[in-house]
Amino acid sequence: MKPEQREQVRSNALYLRDVRPIDPEEISEYIEGQPHPAVVRQVLREQSLDLGLVERDDGTFEPASEEPISPTFRGVESFPETYGRKLEDLLVGEFGVGWPDGESGVKLRETIRRLKEDYFAQNPVEYDYRVALAYAIYHLPDYYAVVQYVLSELAERGLLSRKIRVLDVGAGVGGPALGFHDFYPDDSLVEYHAVEPSDAVDVFAAMMEETRENFHATTHRETAEAFEPEGEYDIVLFANVLSEVDDPEAVTEKYLDYLADDGSMVAIAPADKNASIGLREVERNVSDRTTVYSPTLRLWPGEEPSDRGWSFDVKSELDIPAFQRRLDESEGRDETENGGEDARGDGEFVNVDVQYSHVVLRTDGIRRFEFTADKSRSAKMTEMERHVTERVNLIAVKLSHSLSEEGRNDLFKTGDGSENVSHFAVLTKETALNRALQEAEYGNLLSFEEVLVLWNEDEGAYNLVVDEQTVVDRL
Repeated sequence: MKPEQREQVRSNALYLRDVRPIDPEEISEYIEGQPHPAVVRQVLREQSLDLGLVERDDGTFEPASEEPISPTFRGVESFPETYGRKLEDLLVGEFGVGWPDGESGVKLRETIRRLKEDYFAQNPVEYDYRVALAYAIYHLPDYYAVVQYVLSELAERGLLSRKIRVLDVGAGVGGPALGFHDFYPDDSLVEYHAVEPSDAVDVFAAMMEETRENFHATTHRETAEAFEPEGEYDIVLFANVLSEVDDPEAVTEKYLDYLADDGSMVAIAPADKNASIGLREVERNVSDRTTVYSPTLRLWPGEEPSDRGWSFDVKSELDIPAFQRRLDESEGRDETENGGEDARGDGEFVNVDVQYSHVVLRTDGIRRFEFTADKSRSAKMTEMERHVTERVNLIAVKLSHSLSEEGRNDLFKTGDGSENVSHFAVLTKETALNRALQEAEYGNLLSFEEVLVLWNEDEGAYNLVVDEQTVVDRL
């Protein structure tokens, strides 16, 4: 279409947007040369971000709503088959129909093993296209799920608009982007910018072919340090990337400059010790510019935690995706590959655990739970030394699922944002009045009455003993 025709389409759309749904067939009648409605529809799609339009199921367009989304999120049970088939198409295109078998299967399994070893050894990883495909086999499903659980914490307070601009720094192979896409309703308008310097961006781009028209994904093949954003973003996302950059604090500080005043910076990390503690360090290093929205709330004004900070959430396992099962159970996985043992189907290449650390930061002071502790009613964790062997009242955030071994008392990490050492609530006697400790979700705010404070010399931590005298409530 000629430039003057495109401008005519734009002018007509601007006129009609506040009158009635924009119909490409109607507009084509007013365009010089009367182009086919399909051509007009394509021009409208290309200009939809600039015009703020969403395409409806009937092929017409209307202005995107500025109202917050209200998703009925109930968790993630599985990785969608549509995306799984797309990944398998990429694997077939690179290795052939028998990609899980023979030499290609051996190479993919070797690559996944090496990726896991390098990660835990904190070694840098170079991602060429084949490494990116192996990474996708192992990590697409859990990254897809995790981002939705984190987004639900913002959605519950109406903080996610239907028209949204997202910057995904270190976008990888697209797990978080696909999760974001499926979390958002069809009538939303999403401008999604993905920053990824490696060949993983090619996998990302291919996976985005499965997204709807109103989800506009753009890739930027640059490092987090080199990329220069344009404008402000409603969401700045770091998904499993801060532990891989040279200076996480500097990168975080840089992108805070591009966060909208009412936007959220979302940082996600694996649940392992190094990554989780590293995430908390970044969170604390930008405390002069941000407020923690969730989960590690600061309940005492002017206080910041200085404990180790290892904290992570655990959700239900996903169903095993077909592509993981095929690689794990491949007949080509013989004794030669596995040190003389037949290890087919042992789950080494199945990754359906949903465990992660995260933080949501904002600059407008809004928190998931608005609560300020009162010294006349609550003991402060930074002053817990004075309360050892006493029973006290306090307010804390539940920051773990049970960490105890089977057969021992349930034990939960807690925090109030002032702690300089770890505090664990130990459930020694469950009653109807303290059951909330067991039933509350990660990140929930709890009040404790008559909890016994003890010092655990072996762990260098405080135990908050919850017994038949203790009352625990969710706030």
